[in-house]
Amino acid sequence: MLAGLKKGWQEASAIMGAMGDYGHTILPTKEGRQFYKRLGEKGITATETPLQLAGALGARLLTDLGKDETRKIYWRYNHPMAISEKVAEGVMGEDIKRYTQPQKAAIGLAAVGVPVSASLGTYDITNLAELGRPKGFSQSYAETGSEDRRETGQVGPELVDRFVLGRQGRPLKFETAKEDIPDLTKQRYSNYMNFLYNEKGPLGVGVIKGTMENLQGEPEARIVGFPVGLQAAGALVGGAGTARAVMGQASKKQPRVKTRTVAGASAAGALAGALAGKFANRMIAAAGQSDLPTTQEYGVTGQQLG
Repeated sequence: MLAGLKKGWQEASAIMGAMGDYGHTILPTKEGRQFYKRLGEKGITATETPLQLAGALGARLLTDLGKDETRKIYWRYNHPMAISEKVAEGVMGEDIKRYTQPQKAAIGLAAVGVPVSASLGTYDITNLAELGRPKGFSQSYAETGSEDRRETGQVGPELVDRFVLGRQGRPLKFETAKEDIPDLTKQRYSNYMNFLYNEKGPLGVGVIKGTMENLQGEPEARIVGFPVGLQAAGALVGGAGTARAVMGQASKKQPRVKTRTVAGASAAGALAGALAGKFANRMIAAAGQSDLPTTQEYGVTGQQLG
């Protein structure tokens, strides 16, 4: 038994040594799949040599923990923008590799960076007077004890918090949030607060969860605490999909489509996708509002209102 474990440990150590100093996560990433493939080539499998496999996995796990490899993946992808960029790379395919790094950056900004960021809901580009504060949410640096937390006491940190770190802020109290969102109901507000602070999602740790009604009455997912809605998803699909389609028009005569052509087309595709997502949001929100009780159902008549 010990001989099998030891052999597996040694084989895994040799494989990881040949692969270099990085990417030694236990997860099936690109490097992880290479590691498991090489184990198989050595005849180390769950069915044929389970003890050797256990030893190999022990070496892999220890290396992972010691070098923080799996946590580095979390640190790298702990915001929807980072996840969106990775998804976009996969959608765009091999054609994007024909471009230089600055050209890739220009295409990425046009297809994903700007449109998806503007669609997440962490800032509102129509509310620049309040530094992009999203409706229904407070400023992160409102003065302590201030009655209206829609006003910030520190402009610089507020801008960094919202536009660099991508933080949305905390929900306002109901009465103030309703001034931002006139159709907000107490039920929707309380349901959203429960979703935001109490629900843990399918994984039980709150990393990924979703609701059909945020403060605006629209569907919203939360990924590691950051909001993602249909508008952002539409921008991502539209931008990355259009970039792939345009880059795919390359030919022997023109082996690479011009960067500005790809960037311009993908920006238009992202805008179309974002608008489609926004329209879907409004339709869903309108359907939810039509289900709300009327004043008559509350026992309030037109005569009483008059």
